[in-house]
Order: sequence, then structure tokens, then C-alpha cells
Amino acid sequence: MAATTWWPSSARMAMSLLDRGCEVEAICPPGHPLRYVRGIGRCYLYRRFDSVGSLRKALLQSAPDAIIPFDDGVVWQLHEIFRKEPSLRTMLERSLGRSEYFEVTQSRERLLEVAGQLGVRVPQTRRITSQEQLRNWSETVGSPAILKLDGTWGGNGVHFAATANQAGSLLPFLLKPVPRMRAWKRLIVDRDPIALWSWKGWLTPTVTVQEFIPGRPANTMMVCWQGKVLGMVTVEVLWSQGPRGSATVVRLIEHEEIAQAAHLIAGRLELSGFHGLDFILEEGSGKAYLLELNPRCTQLGHLPITDQGDLAGLFYSALTGTAVAIDPTDFSLSPPDTIAFFPQASMWNPRSRALRDGYHDVPWQEPLLVRELLKPLWPNRCWQARLYHWVRPPAREKATAFEEQLSGEPMPSPSKEATQAK
Repeated sequence: MAATTWWPSSARMAMSLLDRGCEVEAICPPGHPLRYVRGIGRCYLYRRFDSVGSLRKALLQSAPDAIIPFDDGVVWQLHEIFRKEPSLRTMLERSLGRSEYFEVTQSRERLLEVAGQLGVRVPQTRRITSQEQLRNWSETVGSPAILKLDGTWGGNGVHFAATANQAGSLLPFLLKPVPRMRAWKRLIVDRDPIALWSWKGWLTPTVTVQEFIPGRPANTMMVCWQGKVLGMVTVEVLWSQGPRGSATVVRLIEHEEIAQAAHLIAGRLELSGFHGLDFILEEGSGKAYLLELNPRCTQLGHLPITDQGDLAGLFYSALTGTAVAIDPTDFSLSPPDTIAFFPQASMWNPRSRALRDGYHDVPWQEPLLVRELLKPLWPNRCWQARLYHWVRPPAREKATAFEEQLSGEPMPSPSKEATQAK
């Protein structure tokens, strides 16, 4: 398991794989949630000044059957290692899919182009390199629009432009190479182990403009094996960390159009391992528009789903050739169950009815992990971040409620204390 951000989903997936009898090792930064899961074998250090080298060394020493990445940046580094380390290529294709499609998964524009060719419903999307191209887009498609920067994830690098003028003012900022000082800030303050490596890719930014589809977000996470979808978990987002941030409260759904899109894309790109798809369910019609592919494990893979089990178990079955029996008496979830992710839901929207009526996804089996997740993120507890944020207080964003669109009832606004820096 490889992670560079402090998202708790990696720890939850590790717990599920350990329950199946897997031997799990990890590479991650200090203070990461993975380090608080009992049963994980060796934890390799993701080194900040040689991130790719440390990842390659960990893979060679561990010799795993598969690697599960939890950040897009880790995936891009695995692509680089694939090109340079022939001995790891078989394992990497087993974990990610066919290498000839790596470039498609790295580009939002190319991914949606392939999806459109398959008949998947997608918003109009175009790469933009100049103000003239943006003006032509605005005259043809109109406003509002979404501007996206490739190589970003977790809602970062995504900007809403209500008017053509606003889009025009955003474009120079997005096309400008990321300053070196910003990379150093991410390295020193945010403790991001791939900050310097990622900065090289930001020297020539790739920006796409996308048609705005009014509606509410939905996500599906699928586990694949050589182009076949073994299982998936699909949800609609009820609350999120800001309008384009990660989901904090979701509701399980069944959506035929989303399921069909997942099977088509997995088959066309010959995917293996865990992948997420982000959609918008159009307001009024409920039609699903594919926005992007996350070529990594998201926060849905450990959830036990009725008649399917969790995605971790399905991947274990594919790796070992052993069928995983599902006990109907075991606890499981099914549509339209509501799930509040821990600790995000209680921190961002403590007044949500999901905390009372839904399934609160707390890893009670790991008390040390629970205690750690209730604290501020480890980088924010270090003196460098405390000093930096004392000088420059972090921007705060309120939780976004999509639940209003479903119930028609106004939701209570989160308290001031419930919001936090992204």
C-alpha cells in the first residue's frame, strides 16, 4: 500500500485486507494513519528528497503480489517506475492495468474522449492554452464553466467560473508554472513527500475547460481484473468538504447508467486494481455525466455491501484464485443506506442527520487509529505548520450540503467550529 496524503481510507483498506489473511506492507510519510493499524508488516518511509527512489526500493525489497496506491501522485510515480524498472512491470500491470493506457488515465481530456467514443455521457471538455481558445469556447458552449488543472486531485485545481470574464481571469493563473517556493512550502509545511517531484510536472501546466452540468455529485469505486469489473460501490454525495471537495456523507444507490459506464471504461482500458469514477447526476433528469477517472483506491473499498462483500475481498479473491464466501448473517450495507465517513463527517458537518440515522463508519477495532484520526493531521501538529499558519492563517471552507436537493428540506448550516482548512 502506498500513500502520500493523510487520508484515512488507506488504513480502512489495510484493515479489510488483513482480515482476509493478506500480508500487508506500506510505504507512507511519518505520522500516517497506516502506521496505527495493527498487523501491518514493514512500513517503509516515503522520503521527501528521493520519493521515486524510495518507492522503487520499497517495491524491490517487498516484492509484493500487488500494490494499491491511494493518491494520484503515487500512480504517476508508479508509471515512471514502470518505464525504468523492467523487473516490476508484471506486478504493476497486475495492480493498475495495461501500460499502453497509462497516458489516458493521466489526462482528463483524453479519458473523456475515450469515454465519449464508448457512448458514455460526458460534458463537453476541451484543452485550453490561450485566451482566444477560451473565448471561442465561451461563444460556442457558453457559461458557466469548470476549469481544471491536470495532475491535481481531491478537488484541488478545480475552479468554477460563472461568467466568461471570470474564466478569462482564472486562465493566466492556471497556465502559469507553479513557483518553486510553493513546492518548498508543500515539502516543509505540508510534509508532502512528492512535492519536489510533482513540481517538475507543473512547469508545463495542462488546463481543460468543461461544460457545467447543474446537479449533485456521485461516485463509484470499482475493483477490476484484466478489464473486467469484479464489483463496485456507487454513492450519491449528501455532504462534501466544499463544493468540489471529498465527500463526508454519502448514500448508497444503484444506477444503471453509472454501472454501464464503469464496465465500458474498465474493458476499454483493460484496468486492474481499484479505480474511482466521478459523475454529476443532472438536476431534474438524474442522467449521469462522467467527469473524471481516479486511477487509485478511494474511500469506498472497505464497505461491506449486501450480496457482494467489500471490494478488498474481491481483489484478494482475484489475486489468490480463492472464492470469498459471504455470510448472509454478517453486517452489510445496501441502498439506500447512508454512510458518514469518520472522522470527516463529524468534523465538517456535526449537525447532519446522517450522524444520528446513518451508518457512522468508525474503525472501532483499532482504538489507536481512532484516537489518531480525531487529532489534527500530523503535518499540522508539527512546528513548521504551526508557525506558518500563525503568520498566514489557512483559508476555511464550509461544508456543502447536497442533501437539500434530495429532500427539499433546508439543512442546518454547519457551525463555525465545524469548518476546517482543506
